Amino acid sequence: MKKGFTLIELLVVISIIGILASLTFVSYSGAQKQTRDTQRRSDLSQYRNGLENYAASNNGLYPVHTSKYDVAGFCGSGADLDEFISDCPTDPTTGKKYYYISDLQGTAYILYADLETAGWWYVCSSGKSDTTDDDTEPTFATCP
Repeated sequence: MKKGFTLIELLVVISIIGILASLTFVSYSGAQKQTRDTQRRSDLSQYRNGLENYAASNNGLYPVHTSKYDVAGFCGSGADLDEFISDCPTDPTTGKKYYYISDLQGTAYILYADLETAGWWYVCSSGKSDTTDDDTEPTFATCP
């Protein structure tokens, strides 16, 4: 009598290992997206803190940019938030950016970022922060 595995037994084990590996990969990929989205939320919070410090030093007024503005422009030598944010965070993926829009007077703003999991994350000068229900990019009117 010979001892060993049959071809069918080996194929079943290999198939099960393949299924488990693919499930693990899908879970890991989803976890990475959620981690990057959490980083985006944290980054916008840092920008909000910098903007609030800026306003505290400028009679309660924020930088005026009435159309979509890449917040990376706030950083660097002589930029608006240069002295209020020690490290200007950038999106954890390439090709995506964080955006800012203010009203004409500089009394209110919205910051927002495109999430990988669903919609857009936005932060308002009123303190409200939330995710949009759809893929429509937030506007200044999104904030109360």
